[in-house]
Formats: sequence, C-alpha cells, structure tokens
Amino acid sequence: MTDDSGTDDLEARLGAQIRALRLDAGYDQRALAELADVGLSSIKNLENGRGSTLRTVIRVLRALHAEAWLDTLSPEPTVSPIDVLRGQSAGPRQRVYRPRGGA
Repeated sequence: MTDDSGTDDLEARLGAQIRALRLDAGYDQRALAELADVGLSSIKNLENGRGSTLRTVIRVLRALHAEAWLDTLSPEPTVSPIDVLRGQSAGPRQRVYRPRGGA
C-alpha cells in the first residue's frame, strides 16, 4: 500500500517550486504554457500539485531553462560502490588451516 498523502505533499512541493521558477522568470501561466507547448490546464495542474505527466514537467523545465534541475533526481556517482569494496580488502583472501583430529 502506498502513502498517497506523502505523494500529494511531494506533488504540492514540486508545484510550488515550479511556480517559483515561473515567477522568477517573469512569466504568467499562459505565457509559460505557450513557451512549453503544453496546455494552460497542464500548468495549472502542475503548479497546484494535482498531477502531471513527466513529459509536461520536462517541457516546463526546459522552457524555464531549468532542465539541469533534473540532474538532481539522479546525480552522477562520484565514488563507485565496487571500488569502495575493492579498497577495503588488504590483499587476497587467505584460507585458514586448522589441524585435523587427534591430539
């Protein structure tokens, strides 16, 4: 089961951030819709946190010259997890021999 209230909150936050970008750029909703080649209702829905397609989000961010914002969703790793694991070993693994049976 998913937490829809958490999703709703994130959609509202995303919408508020898009609205702030739009206002900083000096566009009204109609101008941004035309610039992004999306419908006015798409801009309104996006800004009000009522859902939107990924295509609309990308078009709007491009129109606002903020597509670099998408890089924050999946930043390039600066350290490879494999390299970290390889760096932890001091050398090749050695087998421990125990004497068998008897005394």
